[in-house]
Amino acid sequence: MGGCFSKPKPGADLPTVELKIEVVLPEKERGKEELSASGKGSPRAYQGNGTARHFHTEERLPTPHPYPSPQDCVEAAVCHVKDLENGQMREVELGWGKVLLVKDNGEFHALGHKCPHYGAPLVKGVLSRGRVRCPWHGACFNISTGDLEDFPGLDSLHKFQVKIEKEKVYVRASKQALQLQRRTKVMAKCISPSAGYSSSTNVLIVGAGAAGLVCAETLRQEGFSDRIVLCTLDRHLPYDRPKLSKSLDTQPEQLALRPKEFFRAYGIEVLTEAQVVTVDVRNKKVVFKDGFKLEYSKLLLAPGSSPRTLSCKGKEMENVFTIRTPEDANRVVRLARGRNVVIVGAGFLGMEVAAYLTEKAHSVSVVELEETPFRRFLGERVGRALMKMFENNRVKFYMQTEVSELRGQEGKLKEVVLKSSKVVRADVCVVGIGAVAATGFLRQSGIGLDSRGFIPVNKMMQTNVPGVFAAGDAVTFPLAWRNNRKVNIPHWQMAHAQGRVAAQNMLAQEAEMNTVPYLWTAMFGKSLRYAGYGEGFDDVIIQGDLEELKFVAFYTKGDEVIAVASMNYDPIVSKVAEVLASGRAIRKREVETGDMSWLTGKGS
Repeated sequence: MGGCFSKPKPGADLPTVELKIEVVLPEKERGKEELSASGKGSPRAYQGNGTARHFHTEERLPTPHPYPSPQDCVEAAVCHVKDLENGQMREVELGWGKVLLVKDNGEFHALGHKCPHYGAPLVKGVLSRGRVRCPWHGACFNISTGDLEDFPGLDSLHKFQVKIEKEKVYVRASKQALQLQRRTKVMAKCISPSAGYSSSTNVLIVGAGAAGLVCAETLRQEGFSDRIVLCTLDRHLPYDRPKLSKSLDTQPEQLALRPKEFFRAYGIEVLTEAQVVTVDVRNKKVVFKDGFKLEYSKLLLAPGSSPRTLSCKGKEMENVFTIRTPEDANRVVRLARGRNVVIVGAGFLGMEVAAYLTEKAHSVSVVELEETPFRRFLGERVGRALMKMFENNRVKFYMQTEVSELRGQEGKLKEVVLKSSKVVRADVCVVGIGAVAATGFLRQSGIGLDSRGFIPVNKMMQTNVPGVFAAGDAVTFPLAWRNNRKVNIPHWQMAHAQGRVAAQNMLAQEAEMNTVPYLWTAMFGKSLRYAGYGEGFDDVIIQGDLEELKFVAFYTKGDEVIAVASMNYDPIVSKVAEVLASGRAIRKREVETGDMSWLTGKGS
């Protein structure tokens, strides 16, 4: 394989540190964390037609100068050496901004204080094993380097200089870094002379969600300087898809994960509205819908999933939507204002859309086959508590039934008829009944698919075909801490992690998937966090107050805790994720007593 490579730095063995932070209930400052931007958006992405484009890689993005001049820096004494115990964190003020000060194994470290993903205060997170884990969504940062070690998000933290003089701790930082609060890792640029012109590429990535983008960025971070082409069915550059159902009227440019200048600067070519119809693994070639052919050396398949649609009479009626793109979400919220909305499916997408539309629509109704929302995922009791919150916000539920017909006038939706014979008024219908892997184009390729259409991969994200990797919602992979059980986990955070592992193995680094799954949802300004893999749970142990929505739920199978969910109990989910990531099993008896000392490092 051509291109320039730099050897990966070997990961230093970090000493194990017990978790020492108390479980803190959140303050009101959290508010609308889920809707805060993950970074400034860019103007609308250029339209694509399936043909390769040439980018001018000399265009540069502004980055902090590696050696800032003295007048660009600020230095101050921030505390006495004895002010912090080992394993403690504190936010300190440096004049131009705040810094996270960490004391670990007798050493002080100073880092950016906000998680670059959605701006969570890291001081409320979890310090363990030489890294700090975000309290909101579980991203992890190395305290010695500031580097992002687990996802979600793309950027790392700035690391600032620390010195001890006369028992005082001094921190020195560039003013620009203090204000930016995020650091994009150093990346190689594309030096391939054929970039943008030829019909061959070194790396082709099909799908520009989190897995595809992280794969491309990881390759550049690891020094890979050959051609990378990223193709997507979307008309936009990679964007923050989880926000679509949480904030439906967010504009595409506000969702962009990276500005278009970023892709130009690092020579990552993006083909928008580009549909791959066949993959020829023998000749290492893909064919696009418009006939354009592209050869590759290494291939990442990250096509994601397609929403399931209704199969009932009237399904082709106007104003019946699945939510897949920003345009879908924007249209739903525009048409729903002051009208009657019916949502089919009480999973994460359906419930997030219902919550968002309650203040905008005249009425919101939810139709669901199960007895309670989220029942299979969160269990009966948690599902019922969340259902009550929705009912208190005027959402009407039709449970244990499904849609038998959609009726309209002049092609426009007017009524949803249920199998229970109930007729519900509806001007807009949003369908959220799950998704199927978008892998139809691979059926004749020789790349293995299972009976449900998922692409099975090993721990290194390799398919059955050498040089072909897969990641994201369309794969099943062995989950290390559940005895390598083959699972499909369509979470945003998992897609990031899989994209990175795929890139590392394209470069023969022998990386393996070992991330603990972490997800979140936001409804009515409240956040629910979840870590682990709870499929097949046989009991739920609840601590706290479900009625007040201030609780932690432990999902157990036999004697073992396999997942945890919480509301208003930060940073407990991040704590549990960190315990699971360390390889320690959590026993059912440890969570049954209500004594959380085992989590804070003070118990057995």
